[in-house]
Amino acid sequence: MTDVPWRRFRRRREGMEYALDGGLWFHPFAWRGERMAHLVSANRDALLRAGRVLGLDPAWLQYKPLKHPRHGRRVEAWHWDLRGHYLVRALELLGPREPSTGSSG
Repeated sequence: MTDVPWRRFRRRREGMEYALDGGLWFHPFAWRGERMAHLVSANRDALLRAGRVLGLDPAWLQYKPLKHPRHGRRVEAWHWDLRGHYLVRALELLGPREPSTGSSG
């Protein structure tokens, strides 16, 4: 995998905090009935390394600053859109889901 494993979280806020603190957040969702996921982080280099593992073209990495839930300031962040065989591969390499800590999100 990569030196920074991607993780999914039960609560969106916990995933967002992890990503904006430099971790790789795997955020699954459905769009127009299609299963997809974002792989999100403030750590662009870690995302590029993860992209190499998944066979993604670096030109597909998307920049989108996000508001950090802890302090409300925008943080530079990037994400990959994962679908099809890229999503399947990411799921194969995904670590365990983080247990909920009970905070709201």
